[in-house]
Amino acid sequence: MLGVLIAREVLARDPAATVTVLDREMIGSGATRRSAGLHFPRGADDTARTLAAESERFYADLHTARPDLPIHPLAMTVIAPEAAEERLREVYLPEAKLRWTTELPPAVPALPRDHGAWEGDGCQYADVHALTQLLAAELRPAVSFREGVAVETVAAGPGGARLTLTGGATLTAGHVVIAPGPWLAEPAWRELVAPLGARVKKIVALHVDVPPAPGDRAVVLDTEDAFLLPLHHRGHWLFSYTCQEWDADPATVDPALTAGHLREARALLTRYAPGLAAHCRSGRVFCDAYGPDGSPLATRLDPYGRLLFAGAAGGSGYRLAPALAARAADLIPSLPSPRKATT
Repeated sequence: MLGVLIAREVLARDPAATVTVLDREMIGSGATRRSAGLHFPRGADDTARTLAAESERFYADLHTARPDLPIHPLAMTVIAPEAAEERLREVYLPEAKLRWTTELPPAVPALPRDHGAWEGDGCQYADVHALTQLLAAELRPAVSFREGVAVETVAAGPGGARLTLTGGATLTAGHVVIAPGPWLAEPAWRELVAPLGARVKKIVALHVDVPPAPGDRAVVLDTEDAFLLPLHHRGHWLFSYTCQEWDADPATVDPALTAGHLREARALLTRYAPGLAAHCRSGRVFCDAYGPDGSPLATRLDPYGRLLFAGAAGGSGYRLAPALAARAADLIPSLPSPRKATT
């Protein structure tokens, strides 16, 4: 999705720009296709909070302008130790309007000892793959999409950049934004991105075979960095928890859940939603890139400023993509000052 939003942002700033999007597969077939698509107004540090706030405004404007897009506003309950309230009010954006509540969502019958619940605004989820396809389709009259085309080499000089593509074709450009998701180790840019210190971690989410009710809300387990998401458009819940398997390879990662994944996720879910834990039998497994300090990256890769990197969103690619796209466009000096890219 990030690549499509970068193309959109560039054209919003300069409608006459020549833009080409390269994807080794079909658009949106990598991490985007496996994304949970949850956005909530939170950031662990100032950088993440700024990006989250910008992205929230983008999606709110986009949803207002295009209510037909698969973006679904959602109520949210945050669960954490009562002693963590001060930290919660720091990491959640003011737009969340966190407020204490004694009313628990139906999925959570009771709280662990010394825990509390807060309601919040600004939460939504999307069918990220479908959304990416729709946004890409709108761009096709102005953007060249080359799907099923991989980059074999990339080089930069003072006058621009040159790429060698599969099949022997070459492409020259004033600037190249590399937004590889978890494919950090691709030979074409491995040495370029290695100094960034980003790593790839496995991401695991379980499918809970219980249909969500119309009023069901997202449940964020803040301390555990986990969440329950009612996927109304698919007819089941999704439970995402933090898997600590690092240095995964997207080319070889097994998409199947292991017994260990099921055991870890069910143990955590049982603590909060025991009625759902027994219905976790399937799910999705992939990976994503993480910045060295946990923050996403948008930076130059070469001395000439011709090669740029955007990504390492740490599993929050959908949530932070609009702001990251704007940061990447900011690094292209030939582009005019930012314009809204929502309509």
